[in-house]
Amino acid sequence: MPVTLSPNSALGYCTPLSREPITSAQAEPLSRMLKALADPVRLRLMSMVLSHDNGEACAMCDLTEGFNLSQSTLSHHLKILHDAGLVDREKRGVWVYYKARPDAMDALRTLFSVDL
Repeated sequence: MPVTLSPNSALGYCTPLSREPITSAQAEPLSRMLKALADPVRLRLMSMVLSHDNGEACAMCDLTEGFNLSQSTLSHHLKILHDAGLVDREKRGVWVYYKARPDAMDALRTLFSVDL
């Protein structure tokens, strides 16, 4: 089941780990995101999406290079990133485009920021 992020969700009000302990409600979606990123293939895919023009990449046009994996395996990894709430996807004709979710990126950035 995909993670739903909104300003009203627990993740929307995520505070840095260095400031206060996170709640159970915050830990659930965050752990799904972190588990998805813990795989080297998915971490590379996320990096490719984020660093691509406009932070958006075509699954089979832009994300296959450098992987010795079948199309179905890459699609599976992209589905995990989507279900974890890290990317949105949009079908345009026969192509599927992936874009990093700003709210998820903000939550991860906030989570690991340090207040000194």
